[in-house]
Amino acid sequence: MSEPLHALSLAELARHIRSKQLSPVELAGSLISRIRSLDPQVNAFITLTADRAMAQARKAEAEIAGGGWRGPMHGMPFALKDIFETAGILTSGHSRICIDHVPARDGFAVARLHSAGAVLLGKLATHEFAHGGPSFDLPWPPARNPWNLEHITGGSSSGPGAAVAAGFVPAALGSDTGGSIRTPSALCGLAGLKPTYGLVSRGGVLPNSWSFDHCGPMARSAEDCAIVLQAIAGHDPADPASASRTPPDYVAALRSGEDLAGVRIGVARHLWEEEVDTPGELVRATDAAIDVLRALGATVETVRMFPAQVYHDVKTVISLPELFSIHRESLISRPGDFGEDFLGRGGLAGALFQASDYMLAQRVRRGLLEAAVPLYERFDVLVTPGAGPAPRLDAHRTVSFWEKPSLFSPFSVFGNPALVVCCGFAANGLPMGLQIGGRPFDEATVLRVGHAYERAAGWHARQPSLVPGRSRPSGGVPAPAAPLDERVTPAVRAAASALAAQAGLTLDERQFDQLLRAAPHAFDMIRRIRMPLARASEPASTFRFDRCTLPGE
Repeated sequence: MSEPLHALSLAELARHIRSKQLSPVELAGSLISRIRSLDPQVNAFITLTADRAMAQARKAEAEIAGGGWRGPMHGMPFALKDIFETAGILTSGHSRICIDHVPARDGFAVARLHSAGAVLLGKLATHEFAHGGPSFDLPWPPARNPWNLEHITGGSSSGPGAAVAAGFVPAALGSDTGGSIRTPSALCGLAGLKPTYGLVSRGGVLPNSWSFDHCGPMARSAEDCAIVLQAIAGHDPADPASASRTPPDYVAALRSGEDLAGVRIGVARHLWEEEVDTPGELVRATDAAIDVLRALGATVETVRMFPAQVYHDVKTVISLPELFSIHRESLISRPGDFGEDFLGRGGLAGALFQASDYMLAQRVRRGLLEAAVPLYERFDVLVTPGAGPAPRLDAHRTVSFWEKPSLFSPFSVFGNPALVVCCGFAANGLPMGLQIGGRPFDEATVLRVGHAYERAAGWHARQPSLVPGRSRPSGGVPAPAAPLDERVTPAVRAAASALAAQAGLTLDERQFDQLLRAAPHAFDMIRRIRMPLARASEPASTFRFDRCTLPGE
């Protein structure tokens, strides 16, 4: 082959494997050698499953040689963010809390990939429990961006972003609660899809927020994401949020038209031009990408949604109490075993929200979901910037989580599909991403738009250069935290102390300092969501009995 194996897309590799021009054993062995040579610089992997992978590759090769090709994932290497449970393999959440957690069974999506004949190369770094990071105080170092090792990958699917960009695997599974697939995909120059809530099972995945957790693919291109999505989408009776829908042929949808004639695109410019501080290079790259979409035949129209801060507040006030609930026992009994970034980004602050705050945010979310329906009727997709370029590791500040809204939050609140594709490179050589959101369960259109853009623009074909034997950059540790926010008044301190005690927390001085850094922001969010609602307005968490199995049935 004219190109090295690590430079080929999943779709290209699948064609070579099917035609028997490429052996799954050769492919797996080549990528394992690359990982061993280069991952000491990148830190993408927590656990490399080389022996198991080679056994799976030999089995796949024999099956394909015997005429038993199962599909494009057969014999295809992949890796997993280390929150996906794997039978007999450590699933750590990149945390001391689960440092000995070896599940007995595979998660649902993992089992689907194994059934498709895919080859697991290992488990990948993540921000702690898919939330706190990048952190240098955890059992494993944070992943580094292959485009520049002194810069972040974005999170929380940091390892998948690094591993795919570095050419260690053609695809990986990540999770997305508030942008955790989309951010690293943008910052690492990849395609990453947050599917519709419920399309891909959360079964066997360490949770972050039950209301917002999504599992999805990260790969080189929209086409590669479509191939992986085809393998992992489907109903899981064990996941109460799993949708009973038969997925369409996502790959075929990419070929439904050579252009985007008839596709209606809404551009919510106010989100990044008025409300979210967005780097000028990313703004210009987004404008250029919109011009490409228009040239492909799409109709482009400016639209207004709710302010970005509304979506961000609602998402945060719902997700952090859920995160706290998940980790409550460990936060009470062993808070010092969590990384400081996890504690400061909301692991502790979930205790500051009360039941009435949580339910009010769920009710406001219901209104935002209903207000999105006219958008779905009017447009096929909505487009915004994604993220980029990536900042340096030593510029990371825990409190930045609280300081501004996110362009990813609207699509987290909606629960609809949202795809990030590479839309260019900054002057410093780091990639930037475009976000494409669609109607619930219309991944086919979202992927089609992303695929058409990639073919026209060509940015996704670029790859970083890594040199074997080069040492990992020294340093990168974030600077010490700044003094406490002046808004940490005696009243705020007293309220935070009382709510922490009510939740059962016993914090040392440093841990309480982390809580105090979050408190003014959390209390501001609570004040902002306290808006008048109709007495009959219901929460977004309302369930239907026909989706439940009652005792005795």
